[in-house]
Amino acid sequence: MTRVLVANRGEIAVRVIQACRELGLATVLAASEPDRESLPAQLADRVVCIGPALPAQSYLRVGTIVTAALGVGADAIHPGYGFLAEQPELAAACAAHGLVFIGPTPENIRNMGDKLVARRLVQTLNIPVVPGSTLIDEAADIKSIASRVGFPVLLKAAAGGGGKGMKIVHTDDALETAYKEAAAAARAAFGDGRLYLERVIPNARHLEVQILADRFGQIVHLFERDCSVQRRYQKLVEEAPSPVVSEAMRTQLCRAALKIAAAIGYENAGTVEFILDQDQGVFYFLEMNTRIQVEHPVTELITGVDLVQEQLRIAQGGALSLTQDQVQMRGHALECRINAESPEADFRPAPGRITQWQAPQGTGIRVDTHCVPGYQVPPFYDSLLAKLIVAGSSRTAAIERMRTALNAFTVCGIDTTIPFLASIMQRSDFAAGQFNTRWLEEGVGSPGDKLT
Repeated sequence: MTRVLVANRGEIAVRVIQACRELGLATVLAASEPDRESLPAQLADRVVCIGPALPAQSYLRVGTIVTAALGVGADAIHPGYGFLAEQPELAAACAAHGLVFIGPTPENIRNMGDKLVARRLVQTLNIPVVPGSTLIDEAADIKSIASRVGFPVLLKAAAGGGGKGMKIVHTDDALETAYKEAAAAARAAFGDGRLYLERVIPNARHLEVQILADRFGQIVHLFERDCSVQRRYQKLVEEAPSPVVSEAMRTQLCRAALKIAAAIGYENAGTVEFILDQDQGVFYFLEMNTRIQVEHPVTELITGVDLVQEQLRIAQGGALSLTQDQVQMRGHALECRINAESPEADFRPAPGRITQWQAPQGTGIRVDTHCVPGYQVPPFYDSLLAKLIVAGSSRTAAIERMRTALNAFTVCGIDTTIPFLASIMQRSDFAAGQFNTRWLEEGVGSPGDKLT
């Protein structure tokens, strides 16, 4: 493997290009028309245009991506996250054309990408899954199924995640309409309208375990992340380790993640996600993401392991560069996602030209971004501008460092979520680690301690 086609954009494209450079690998950026002059394009050794702005005509075209890789003499493709990263068709097309796919096998992606298949597999391992149903369809007695699972229920897309095709339903009178809306959203997002039900866990934490696995059967975990600060199922703040996970539970979570990865013969980087019922003190398997995660930097900061470089080494056929005993956790890390959105307008996307961009710097501060002064934020893609990641000797120290860094982060010309994130860092309940996945939307907290 000598030349990698980076089939993505934005901050993750920058991240992959930098990792490749450090390992002596040449890079080619597959860019849409509006991304041809982007920061990733300037950093890559070469740029190839893959089509117009709309993802369906560029970043989501398997044939175009593979043809581009072959045309520029690349021998590998890194899909980043999003777009085609969890589409088995790209991994399979790479194998068919002699290209290295920097990620898991098509079978890994296919089996864990179908949430129903994944649930059945995990149940055979005696790992608990969120109470729910098998596949439901329009002919099913959905009211009976929901009554058995227990209200409130969550309608979920079998073929995807990220909050798409998901609906919370509190009564059986609302089921039929919710089913039709969720199925339509799932078909639009994933081309697959299949749904199933899960019981809603009101006081839940969203936990995930980072794993790495090579083709020789070696698997390690890199502890857990807490991704419970969410809005409409979209993560806003992530941290590692979780402030509510005991050493005993950490051991159980990580063993479960390793057991799942071993059962499917997993290769490369992956994340096993769990829901923790804080009232009952038990966790359930949620899903497995077969790619690098947006929030991977918090794991890197507490372990010192470069996850993208590990991805590249594994894809080259190498063994893991570390054993489980060598994975040590030090301190605490937080990540805030800086998005081009207007919180005061219900988080409406805010594309436009960045007239001033000054990111914070200093000890324990890391900024992953593709933005520079003068950058025109396009309206066609995800609104993520940057990830602000900080590390501290303790969670308290990390929060204080994040407060300082957010206050020093200057972006002019467009609206961003920086003020909203800064208000989260000021909340006493966040500082105490007392929150759940519904915390932001339900306004849980002390009087006078609400978000602004």
